[in-house]
Amino acid sequence: MTKIAFIFPGQGSQQVGMGAEFVQNNDESKAFYDKADEVLGFSLSKLMLEGPQEELTLTYNAQPALLTTGVMVASKLSQAGIVPDYTAGHSLGEYSALVASQSLSFEDAVQIVHKRGLFMEEAVPAGQGAMAAILSMDADALREVTDKVTSGGDLVQIANLNCPGQIVISGTKAGVDKACVEAKEAGAKRAIPLVVSGPFHSELMREAADKLGAELKEIEIVAPKVPVIGNVRADELVDVTTIQHELVEQVYSPVQWENSVRYMIEQGVTTFIECGPGKVLSGLVKKIDRSVKTYCVYDEASLNEVIESLKG
Repeated sequence: MTKIAFIFPGQGSQQVGMGAEFVQNNDESKAFYDKADEVLGFSLSKLMLEGPQEELTLTYNAQPALLTTGVMVASKLSQAGIVPDYTAGHSLGEYSALVASQSLSFEDAVQIVHKRGLFMEEAVPAGQGAMAAILSMDADALREVTDKVTSGGDLVQIANLNCPGQIVISGTKAGVDKACVEAKEAGAKRAIPLVVSGPFHSELMREAADKLGAELKEIEIVAPKVPVIGNVRADELVDVTTIQHELVEQVYSPVQWENSVRYMIEQGVTTFIECGPGKVLSGLVKKIDRSVKTYCVYDEASLNEVIESLKG
């Protein structure tokens, strides 16, 4: 029997027109976009469908936009009889996974990720933080570099362990710049600065995490109906307390994406379906284990491909 995981992309995958074909052709799909507008009190859907890209990319817009599209796509799959055995999301995508697993309501999730984006934006003034992807360097060796730079007074740390050969670092701009130079001197193949609005998944996000923790206490969270694999520990989030702690900690902790995928494969998952725009996570999954199947669902054609492949 095929075991399936729904996986949900994080910030950076947003694009103008995301979900447009579904929304234009189906009232149930459009209802997700309408509900997001209603909850937030502004037309997020217009931004998603018409742009401009610069405004959609702002953290507090991109996060609810990606959640709305990802949850809508997961709903389309479920309506077609394709249901997950596991869910997981990269950073922000973890909220989409929790909605798909019926742990969070869609309405609460849209509201909380909008606030999460605002808190993150407020935590570090623009230009003071940075992130970079380090290619072809062992995590332990890179950690030695980031620890050395941090001990010198410029904070930088590992932020995302995405797949073999790809690790993202995050911190102060000075810390990231210095770590990039030292990583290349220590054998890294490349160090690529990322175009992001803040130093996500670093200690600089502690203030944002504290504010988010207070907001999470005000919404209803229940035990997931489908196992959700969390970013921080790469393990199942089985109860409400664990979920609350996870969502706070993941703001300033590394995303253990490679280990999360390996855990699901160990549990028998052979098929990963990326729900939403882009193909980033599918690419990472293939770099982790080429034997598994991956699909990306973002329009009618890609949805039909999955249905034909898995149900045909």
